[in-house]
Amino acid sequence: MTTDHPILGQVALGYAPMIDRHRAVTALRLTVFPAQPGAAPDGNALLALLAQAWPAEAGRLSLNIANEALLGQVLRAAVPPHMMVEVPTFIAAEADHAAALQALHRQGNTLLIKGLPGLPLAPELLPCFGYSLIDLADERRDGLPPPGGATRTIPHVQSGVTTLAEMTEAFARGAYAVVGWPIDDIPVPPAGQARPVKTSIAPLVELINRVDKQEAIDRLEAVVKTDPTLAYRMLKYINSPLFGLRVEITSFGHAIMMLGYQRLKRWLALMLVSGTGEPGLRPLAFAAVRRGLLMEELGRDGGADDALRGELFVCGVFSLLDRMLQQPFATLLASIPTSPAVRDALERDEGPFMPYLNLVRALEASSIFDIRDAADALMMAQPEVNAALLRALVAARQLD
Repeated sequence: MTTDHPILGQVALGYAPMIDRHRAVTALRLTVFPAQPGAAPDGNALLALLAQAWPAEAGRLSLNIANEALLGQVLRAAVPPHMMVEVPTFIAAEADHAAALQALHRQGNTLLIKGLPGLPLAPELLPCFGYSLIDLADERRDGLPPPGGATRTIPHVQSGVTTLAEMTEAFARGAYAVVGWPIDDIPVPPAGQARPVKTSIAPLVELINRVDKQEAIDRLEAVVKTDPTLAYRMLKYINSPLFGLRVEITSFGHAIMMLGYQRLKRWLALMLVSGTGEPGLRPLAFAAVRRGLLMEELGRDGGADDALRGELFVCGVFSLLDRMLQQPFATLLASIPTSPAVRDALERDEGPFMPYLNLVRALEASSIFDIRDAADALMMAQPEVNAALLRALVAARQLD
């Protein structure tokens, strides 16, 4: 994804996961703002870019378009079937959009009606919507029937979820899925009360340390053989289409040799954040992987060399590790080799990597003002930020 596509300079993008009741990410929500107030982005150009960047095999994409004119264009365009479109209730109620909504429904697109309706929809439009999307701040479900004798005929998705407790409560109310980052209520205990590091990640930590020292392949292979799950995941990774190898790799030593020290350390960092095994922490792992890839891509557009991009990747991936493992960063990073820049960002919220982490958090929050401020701090233009985000999101799907 290059930065020369015109639409990349016309919009600002943010993202969040759509999580089902099994705590699996069932779709990605992409929020789209005009980059400048009063601007009129090209809806057809946006869809052409997304069709190229996010093909059907990448999974479902829910478009949350925060501009009435741009949404109107998208509703009348050829939206790829794997892309869902969120439609505010006031737009769904306008007669001018009825034909466009029905056409999208006929061609197989899933539509979500967003917000609480002020007036009932026309009966012929109700079948067009697969889900209702209700923000947590507007939630009125309390276990009682809806007021006025109304009936709820379509499953609902709860947006605005930021904590595990809110996610659990939304599913208890019958939500099909939630949208947001349910991570804000996962506290990190002080050093004296931290949980012991799980034995299941001990081989990973040991291997990261050995790779950092560039020990001989036979010594690395000996560690891998102590953990069958780790060995299986390594062979599965090296034989995935991501590498495009013509010959199947069947030995751990050969896999380590093919990966090389730098890529092996990168893969181990991914395994560390995805190896907790707790379903409730899957959104954390989802966020961590994308943070790492996004910080790496932002560094690429900023001219960082391979080594620096690798450090940015580790910083992003590890940025939620304290919550996952219930250990403060001061304790975790004492046993895992990282650069001073990574430690400064994670332990002290300072240093050269902190502006990248701030931008990633702004993109997760889909906050247009924070995205602009964070991009300005890095002296990055909007096309660069958008291109880096799309590259990272697509790369992350290949690793899931």
